[in-house]
Amino acid sequence: MLAMRGGTEQNGRVQQGEQEMSNRVKVEIYGQSYSLGGDLDEAYVQKLARYVDEKMIAVAEATQTVDSVRVAVLAAMAIADELHSGRQDTNHRDDALRERAQQCLNILERALKLTA
Repeated sequence: MLAMRGGTEQNGRVQQGEQEMSNRVKVEIYGQSYSLGGDLDEAYVQKLARYVDEKMIAVAEATQTVDSVRVAVLAAMAIADELHSGRQDTNHRDDALRERAQQCLNILERALKLTA
């Protein structure tokens, strides 16, 4: 899980609503630096940040949008579409595999009945 540093520290104490994360990773996305905390591998977090950065740059170029919030929302929608499409593809493959397994089971049951 990842979290951006969401509060401030006073006298070394974490303010209410903020929790210490085991791992801090500094990344840059669309020209902005972020300090992210979590229990994920640093290389993986950097890879995710590069992916988001690339999406935002592609969206900005494709739409000629300069508003970074709008770019971020459009990039988030593009990434959500990729995720949703991937899940649909996975579900279709799972359904096809389940159907094929049922067909194989039916063939096997018929073969066993013939030999009994």
